[in-house]
Amino acid sequence: MVRYLQNLEEFAPVGYTVGVHIRFASPMYMRSTYPQAWQDLYSTNNYALRDPLVFWGISKTGVIRWSDINLPDPFGVMIKAAKHGLIYGAVASCGKITSRTIVGVSRDDREFTDSEMRGVAAIADALHEVTEPPTDLTPAMIEALRLVGEGFRHAAAAAELGISESAFKARLSSARDRLGAQTTAEALRMAREFRLI
Repeated sequence: MVRYLQNLEEFAPVGYTVGVHIRFASPMYMRSTYPQAWQDLYSTNNYALRDPLVFWGISKTGVIRWSDINLPDPFGVMIKAAKHGLIYGAVASCGKITSRTIVGVSRDDREFTDSEMRGVAAIADALHEVTEPPTDLTPAMIEALRLVGEGFRHAAAAAELGISESAFKARLSSARDRLGAQTTAEALRMAREFRLI
């Protein structure tokens, strides 16, 4: 993921915002390098709920220049953004409506070229793909991770589930394998990040 964010910096001299796997208005991962004063104003005024770029990203997929978005901006979000140096920009959106990734990039000197926009869209796609939550964990594996996360020792967790300790350990091992984790602690962290538990 770090490599893709570094590549994104090359496209965005005034900064970028990334929301990865947005579900129920909450991203699994969020990062912004826009000017801090703009981030503070945006957050204080809940502009995410009023931003035409977000509305476009939620309702469409693809990539578009900010200047080509034809949506109402009754709160003047774009005018206020320009006062912070976010004059020209592009937004890329990908993924299902139930798990959308949106990337916004900005510059203050010129519009983004078609080639740059394709590059931003490719990074959005890559970020979405590398952070795709696994879908092949069984409910039993998720339950085993949940119990470990709640502090249960293996024997106590196995007793809670009514299975042998070796069966419990097998579920944890399978969960680690499917998540690509080396340790149970890493699998637990990933399961939390993916909001599986």
